[in-house]
Amino acid sequence: MTNYWLVKSEPGAYSWQQFEKDGRTIWDGVRNYQARNNMKAMKKGDLVLFYHSVTEKQIMGIASVVKEHYQDPTTDDHRWVVVDMIPEKAFNKPVTLAEIKTDQRLENIALVKQARLSVMPLKREAFDALVELGNS
Repeated sequence: MTNYWLVKSEPGAYSWQQFEKDGRTIWDGVRNYQARNNMKAMKKGDLVLFYHSVTEKQIMGIASVVKEHYQDPTTDDHRWVVVDMIPEKAFNKPVTLAEIKTDQRLENIALVKQARLSVMPLKREAFDALVELGNS
């Protein structure tokens, strides 16, 4: 069973464009327990929406998990983990936070309700609605 997620990155730190150029990345630097627990729940093959936070506030495209959680190599602290992801498809047009907030299908997603969380689950219906908006 596929699960659905949204991850956030500041485009100045790591952008969708850099992700596409790299072709694969480790999702590191998460230092929030709830976000970490979400990463621990990610499974190989899960689909992930990539969101540019802070300045742009928009979903750029779809990625997938290719390696499940393991120790974050950027720290010796055993509490923190990473997953490996690859880019799958850029959206035809980014989906802005403003658009998301006006779509009734998305009023209860974590991006709206828990805006500071950097890794969050999505229900299939919300994921599909966001993909629809990005590919319209």
